[in-house]
Amino acid sequence: MGTFLNPGNSAFTAIRRDHYTDKTGLISLINHTIDTPRRLTCVSRPRRFGKSFAAQMLCAYYDRSCDSAALFDGLAAAAEDGFRVHLNRYDVIYVDMTYVKPYTDGYRDIVGYLCRKISDEIREAYPGLPQDGDFPELLLEAAEMSERRFIMIIDEWDAPIRENAAMQRTYLEFLRSLFKGSGTTSRIFAAVYMTGILPIKKDGSQSAISDFEEFTMLRPGDFAPYVGFTEEEVRTLCATSAVDFGRMKQWYDGYSFRDVHSVYNPNSVMKAIRYREFASYWTETAAAESLLEYIGKGYSGLSRTVAELIGGIAVPVSTEGFSNDLTTFKSRDDVLTLLIHLGYLAYDAESGMARIPNEEIRREFSRSVREVDNSETVRRLRESDRLFEDTWNGNEEAVAGQIEKIHREETSPLHYNREESLRSVIKLAYYTYRDHYLQFEELPAGEGYADIVYLPKKEAACPALVIELKWNHAAEGAIDQIRSRKYPAALEGYGGEILLVGISYNKEAPAGQRKHHCRIETWR
Repeated sequence: MGTFLNPGNSAFTAIRRDHYTDKTGLISLINHTIDTPRRLTCVSRPRRFGKSFAAQMLCAYYDRSCDSAALFDGLAAAAEDGFRVHLNRYDVIYVDMTYVKPYTDGYRDIVGYLCRKISDEIREAYPGLPQDGDFPELLLEAAEMSERRFIMIIDEWDAPIRENAAMQRTYLEFLRSLFKGSGTTSRIFAAVYMTGILPIKKDGSQSAISDFEEFTMLRPGDFAPYVGFTEEEVRTLCATSAVDFGRMKQWYDGYSFRDVHSVYNPNSVMKAIRYREFASYWTETAAAESLLEYIGKGYSGLSRTVAELIGGIAVPVSTEGFSNDLTTFKSRDDVLTLLIHLGYLAYDAESGMARIPNEEIRREFSRSVREVDNSETVRRLRESDRLFEDTWNGNEEAVAGQIEKIHREETSPLHYNREESLRSVIKLAYYTYRDHYLQFEELPAGEGYADIVYLPKKEAACPALVIELKWNHAAEGAIDQIRSRKYPAALEGYGGEILLVGISYNKEAPAGQRKHHCRIETWR
């Protein structure tokens, strides 16, 4: 058992001792790539989404230096055809790129270090191998001597690119020498599994290691059930731990993929269960990347987009131009694409829309946006904060004026009177709601649906807001609709003050002259 060659199954043994959620179905996916042109697999996921657990599970399964059969008893993989065909049959090379950083002068000697250390362990395992020659040659001679090809597992493969951009080309050339080009790769490796945060880095217009099958947060393919916890898995965890599933869903759900639907952040779910507290555990990931750094960039439209996202509005994203690193940005879309890969945004591939997935990430956005050094963002924050104060104080003229301003500035003439546009105007105007409220859209209430309802958090000393935006009615008419359809009934059980906010305008007036009016009343 070595550091890099055949590290054994101790890591997965420790994982199995805890509350392990069965993700061993992943093994079958990798087994089906062995000895095929699809033998090279790269899976990218955000931090704390179980990437290392999966890598350590694969080590325990393939590593010939240990007997892992008992570890998989009762798990999904053990029932799969072919499970025992590959169980503990291979020499495994396992590299955790974050582990080697301190030994490589901050990745400056990453290639030399890995070649030396792995070569030493292979020569120790197979005496008689030559002492010279390059690294791929040594791997090939070892595979031929043993008549056993390698399984290579690289965890956090992109760490050197993320943390030392100067080493990018050298590092990618090293990977290219192992995994691209001639048929040598198939003679050395039965399969390769890489995991990281970013997709494979492009070298100019081409991928440096394009032979990999990639599965990302944009297109996870068959690996979608292994991105995080599925809803069924979370329901089971909550039931066995006596934890409120509804609150778990609100806090950590929100990622969604075709055929899998709801996907949860596994690290946050387990911490909520372990500590019996729903909170944002995102800041505990010690990630090198900073949300604040990215949302503060000055690209055209980004400030508005961040306001829309915080307000609960899904936004369109073009993901095609992203350069797969943390530094090369050309537009708002590049920033948003990175945030999808980092897990700060959820993405719907069919619609091309992104949104903030859940309460945990909304809090991170709300916290970060107040620290952004950007005049446009600061203006939006101040206007939204002032709008809440004017609403609480019953300043109807000021509320109407701000809603009119947002409606005029943020909505195209073509969409000005659409129902969804009107709701978006409200959400954009009140986008700092996260400081005090939970937001509900089209909330079933009484005899219809309330457009927007803001329910105060337990610790917030402010009234609930029921807001209706209408056209071609007096503001009093919007209030009358709220009352007649009993929208506040949605807040049954809430014992605090409720303000009814009706806003209206004349849609037949010429563009630029659609004056808005507001009426604010207390529900009794």
